[in-house]
Parts: sequence; C-alpha cells; structure tokens
Amino acid sequence: MNSIQYEFLPQNFQDSDPNQYQLADLKSEEMLISLGPQHPSTHGVLRLEVISDGELVVDVVPHLGYLHRCFEKHAEALPFNQIIPYVDRLDYMASMNSEHAYVMGIEKMLGISGTLPKRIEYIRVLVAELNRIASHFVAIGTYGLDIGAYTPFLWLMRDREHIQRLLEWLSGARMLYNYVWVGGLFYDLPVGFEERTAELIPVMKNTIAEVQKIVEENSIFIKRTANIGVLPLNLAINYGCTGPVLRGSGLAFDLRKVDAYSVYPELEFDIPVGEGLKGQTGDCWDRNHVRVLECIESIRIIEQCLSALTGEHARTKAFDPQEFVPKKIRPAAQDIYARAENPKGELGFYIRADGKSDIPSRVKVRACSFHHLSVIPDLAKGAYLADLVAIIGSMDLVMGEVDR
Repeated sequence: MNSIQYEFLPQNFQDSDPNQYQLADLKSEEMLISLGPQHPSTHGVLRLEVISDGELVVDVVPHLGYLHRCFEKHAEALPFNQIIPYVDRLDYMASMNSEHAYVMGIEKMLGISGTLPKRIEYIRVLVAELNRIASHFVAIGTYGLDIGAYTPFLWLMRDREHIQRLLEWLSGARMLYNYVWVGGLFYDLPVGFEERTAELIPVMKNTIAEVQKIVEENSIFIKRTANIGVLPLNLAINYGCTGPVLRGSGLAFDLRKVDAYSVYPELEFDIPVGEGLKGQTGDCWDRNHVRVLECIESIRIIEQCLSALTGEHARTKAFDPQEFVPKKIRPAAQDIYARAENPKGELGFYIRADGKSDIPSRVKVRACSFHHLSVIPDLAKGAYLADLVAIIGSMDLVMGEVDR
C-alpha cells in the first residue's frame, strides 16, 4: 500500500482554481497576490486575485467556490417546509430575516398572504429587526477591526450576545433558528420576552451613541474611509446593489417601504441614506454610517412592536401560533418571486411549483452579497492595497449566500 497520502504538484492549485491573470500577463513592476481565502480581511472564505503595482491596486478578480452551500439543489429535493433550516444557512448572520422572506414567498403561493393574525406578523417583525441589529453590529464591529479599532468590536459583540440569547430563548437555537414557519411560528414569545427586550433597548442605544462618537468621529477612521471606495449611484444601480450599499450612495430604496410587506406599513421609521458628511456620497464612511443609523431605526420599530404585543395584540390563552400552519404544502402550479429587505440588501426567492408535489421543482436565490462582491473590482482599481481591505469590509459580505 502506498504510504503517501498526498503528493504536492505545482499545478494542483492552478488546476483547481485557475487565475485569470498569468505571470506572462504582468508587467515587470506588477505583482499577483492572492488575498484569502483564509484571511481575516476577506471576512470568510473569499479569495481575491489582486494585481498590484507597488501599493496601488491595478485589478481585482473575486474567486468564488470555497463554501459550497449547494442551497438551491438541496431545496429542490425537500418539501417546502423542510427548506427553512437550509434558508437559515444562507446569511447566517440574519437567519430570521431570511426565513421571513422565504416564508412570505410560500404563503404567497398558497394565497394566505395578509390573512394571518396580527400577533404573528408583529412577532415576525420584532425578531427580524432584532436580527437586523445583530447583523449590523457584526458588520460595524468587524469593520472597526479592519481599520484598526478593537474596543468598539468588543462593545458591539457584547450587545449582540444579548440579542443572541433572546433569540435562543425564543427558538432554542443560537444562530440558525427555524422559527418563522409557513402560516405561523414555531412557538409564541416566552413569558417575559417583551420585558427582557425592553430592558436591552437603552443598553443598545448607549452603545450606538458611543460608537458614533468614538469611531465615526475619529480622525483616523475618517481618513481611512472618507473618499475611499466611492460608489456612484448609477454604478450601484447597474450592478444591482441593494440595502445599505445602495442607500449609502444616496437612494432611499428600502423594500420595507417599497413593498410594504407584513406590518411595516403600520410602523413609523425613516430610511437613512448617505449624504457625504465626511467625504463623498457613496464612500466607505457613508456605507458604515447608514448601518449605524439603521440600528437606531430598528430600535424604533422594536419599541412599536413591543407596544403592540403588550397592548392591542397581547398574548391570550386562545392564541396558537401554529393554528394556520398547513400539514402538507402543495401549492398550485405557478412561478413566484418573493423578496424582503435583509440587513445586507434584497434577498429574493424564485420558486416554481408543479402543482403535483410538495417539493419545489426549481428554487433560485437572489443573493445581495453576490452583487456587492461583483462591484468591488470597479471600486478598488487605483486604490491603495490597504484601502482594498476597507472597501471589502464596507460591503458587509457573507459568503454563505454567495457560494450557494
């Protein structure tokens, strides 16, 4: 038996993930650098093929294929309701939001959209906004690490941990919840959940105020992010950018307002946009600033949900969150596209049913991070290599929904 388990061959890497650029394509002063896939600055399993001229970036080629979620093919082999745990693993920083988008799509297919009890809808929005804040806290905190600020990361992760514990108390899982079900919820809010959430609100407000003062107004942070990675609005639209990346370029486009789904039309909140306060509209500072302001707006939404859930739509003994959950999901033959405003942008599901099976014949995901990754080469050309790290971090990528 051959004792050699693996033999290194120089062409192995080239065969498995070929570069777009070859050494013969480079000028004498240019270098080819692989940034990632196992590198803190790439925020996960992303590899960037970087061509540099000294400290300047000549070109960037993003390489995908290091996570292999295979979500779409898994979904085409499972009943509609059993897909929800797989949806959790797309943007694993915001599973509640992803579940909400997918479930609304199936309810649209079944023709039950807008017919569920308001308590169910308010709970869905409550947990989605809690998860939005948790996702943004990771984005803002790790972005501080990218620039060199360590302490704000600890503050934000501390508060995110409180949110994680609330959602774990609610669903039994720390990050991958399977809580929002087709036609309802896994369970009602635990007794005392509303009070515990209300106690967390002033803590989060104080942390956000500290981040605004110590990070956003910091002269070093401003120099590293203002006028860096400027994304013009027309370029953002052409690349299909959404969420804070698009709003950072100045367009107030938010599906919670545009599509007015669930109970969002009944809630008051603003849509923050980039205004070029420290540099140019659409720069790295603006994108980070929009996420900070969105956390404040999410807190406003949570406060209104708590008011409704302890007032007009308070818990009763008769309330059953699974009352309208179908035992078998077999929608009529149709194609639908459903979308929702996730923390990172528009998450959309194209689903095809054949009318005969409880398994979809086709599932396609419209992943916001894929579009945001695609625009990075345009933003990075001519920038410093160190600024490339700032640009990547400002996009808030999650590779689970890119390599799907």
